[in-house]
Amino acid sequence: QVQLVESGGGLVQPGGSLTLSCAASGFTFSSSYMSWYRQAPGKERELVAGITVTGGYTNYADSVKGRFTISRDNAKNTVYLQMNSLKPEDTAVYYCRVSWGREYWGQGTQVTVSS
Repeated sequence: QVQLVESGGGLVQPGGSLTLSCAASGFTFSSSYMSWYRQAPGKERELVAGITVTGGYTNYADSVKGRFTISRDNAKNTVYLQMNSLKPEDTAVYYCRVSWGREYWGQGTQVTVSS
């Protein structure tokens, strides 16, 4: 079965950095578009970044452009989200997503940006 397992979240001060990882299994990762979403308390889940199968094309939410970088390692079945210059408004639960017949989501990893 499809599994997505996020890790790497935590508490970080404003201006700091974190790298999230999403380990995937149960589907053909190297043929799948992957994306990261986030959901802050009281807000709807929103797209943060997406990456095509070879990593040749990426897209980002305007709010994270220039600060976040999505990447993937098809040999490790893992997608990453490097987050720099973090702001308090980046505080959210971050989810990995794939569409493989239907949508699949990971369990999420909490990112808290606070001094």
